[in-house]
Parts: sequence; C-alpha cells; structure tokens
Amino acid sequence: MSHSALRPAEAAAIAQDVARALEEDIGSGDVSAALLPDVPLRARLVCREPAVLAGAPWFEACMRARDPEVRCQWHAADGDTLHADSTVCTLEGRSRALLSAERCAINFLQTLSATATATAEYVAAVAGTGARILDTRKTLPGLRHAQKYAVRCGGGGNHRAGLYDMVLLKENHIATAGGITPAVQAARTLFPRLPLVVEVESLQQFDEALALRPTRILLDNFALESIREVVRRAAGRVALEASGGVERGQLRAIAETGVDFISIGALTKHVHAVDFSLRVTD
Repeated sequence: MSHSALRPAEAAAIAQDVARALEEDIGSGDVSAALLPDVPLRARLVCREPAVLAGAPWFEACMRARDPEVRCQWHAADGDTLHADSTVCTLEGRSRALLSAERCAINFLQTLSATATATAEYVAAVAGTGARILDTRKTLPGLRHAQKYAVRCGGGGNHRAGLYDMVLLKENHIATAGGITPAVQAARTLFPRLPLVVEVESLQQFDEALALRPTRILLDNFALESIREVVRRAAGRVALEASGGVERGQLRAIAETGVDFISIGALTKHVHAVDFSLRVTD
C-alpha cells in the first residue's frame, strides 16, 4: 500500500492539534510524572491488533513538544499494515517527557490508524472495479486534516476539505435556491473556477442535473437498480458519486455498477480505536 505524504494544511495543523491536546491533558503540570526522577528512558510502542498505521507525525510531535531531543525509530511507516503485537516504534528520551506525552501521542495514533484501517477495508472491497472510496466532512471536530490524511494512508481519496474549496449543492441548497437549475446558474456565476457537484434524489433530478453538466453528480441514497440506470444514462459524460447509507454488504455491487466514486461517512465518524501501548524497556 502506498504511503501518503502530508499536505501543507495537514503539516500546519499538527502543531495546533498537538498543542491543544497537551494543554487539555497536562494543564498546569503532570503531577504523576513530577514524582519520578527525570532520567534517560527507553520505551517501545506496540500495536496489539492488526491495523493500518496512520498518525506517526502527530505521535512524534507530541513527544518532541515535551522533549525536543527525543529519538523515535520507526519500524513501520504510515500506510503500512501492522501485525498484532508488532513493535511500531522505539523511543529514547527523558522519562518525565515521554510519560507526560504518552496518552496524547497514542490518542492520535489510535484514532488515525482506526480511520486508515477502516478505509483500507473499504478499498479492498471495491478493488478492480474502478470505483474510488472517498471520505466526507463527517469528521471529529478539530481533527479533519488529520483524519483526511489517515484516509489517504488507507488508500482512499479525499472529498472536499471544507465549505470553501468545492460547490456542493445538496437538497437544502437546491430547495432554498428554487431548484437545481437556478442553483447551478448561481454557482457558476459566483464561483466559476470551483468544482461543482450536484446532489440528486431521483432520476428526474438526475436528468436535469445531467443537462447542466456539473463536475460531478452525487446520487443520494439511490437503490442499486437506479444507480445502474443512472450510469447508463450518463454514458460517461459526467463523473458519478454514490453516497448515503452505503452498507458494507452492498459496497461491491455499487462499485460494479460503474460509478466513479463512493463516499462513506463511516470512515471518519464510526471510529473504533486501534489498540496501541507504550512499554518502558529499561
């Protein structure tokens, strides 16, 4: 599986994410670590279950925020598949720093690896069909950049980053604007350079959107037969995205209809944390 490089916005977010997490956890000081001698310490990070790794930059930033001289030797890279009970990283640093940063560092890793692991499972389910798995904006508050990075570590793709980089006309936008056609016309007048995606809920709406040739048409909660019919009508003239209530059991069948994208909110909102632990070795 290919590893994913950090994008500028994600790299910039790391310091803020880490500072916020450490402030929340440490506050005025780690009273437990204060009881310990501040001596050189070695430790190893272990993954207790099979997973796809994501979040190493956040983990390491937590450690460096407490001890700038800490040494982290990674035995796997983000995007790699981990086996149960494998050593992911060995660390050398000051005892108080490592123990103060431990929880926040692992919280980032367990959450982002959860997203990467779930994404990899969805990606594997559609392998060979040509459909691409996308995330959504249904992310944990404050961790959107991190989770979208984790989706790429799992082999998925990113939908829009926020409300500013793509015009996505959903049902409430369309209803408020007076219909698909006036909504699309307004979008092209105000934001002609942005990608334009139109959400439709019926074949009639699809036909109207298709005539307007947006960048992509999003099929909201379409039944399988309706998706097949949409693919036939589109005939490759516009990119198609299936979304809404996508069940794991139907994923392969949806992908085999010929849609280009399948967006899944569960990648980032149904998070089952991966089990990591940090163990002092001497």
